Amino acid sequence: MPSQDTTRRLRPQMISQDIDSFHGLQTISTYNTSRSDASVANLENAYQAMLTLQQAETEKLALYRAAADAARLAEWEFHNAVLAMKEAVRGQYGSDSNQAQAVGLKKKSERKRPTRKKSVTAASSSI
Repeated sequence: MPSQDTTRRLRPQMISQDIDSFHGLQTISTYNTSRSDASVANLENAYQAMLTLQQAETEKLALYRAAADAARLAEWEFHNAVLAMKEAVRGQYGSDSNQAQAVGLKKKSERKRPTRKKSVTAASSSI
């Protein structure tokens, strides 16, 4: 039997089948085995541990999602505050000021002016 890769999660369908098998085992009153890992007590302990840890995972996932939402909203609030600050600096000091450049805006005088493109169609048609 190949070694099991326990770093990946089991499919929910497989876990559901295992739970059904465990519940089916509980209907067999004469089940008795010498294997300690297949004993009813071990199966019950493993099942309860799985349920407890799945519940803890679900609770922490909900907390994570709430924290992620709060962080995302805080990032947007900060971003909007920075945009408002840049507009205020542009309004107070002007678009071509050193103060505007200090907050990350490009000076108006340093922008490239648009240039016209020369048409190439007349030169290529004479050949």
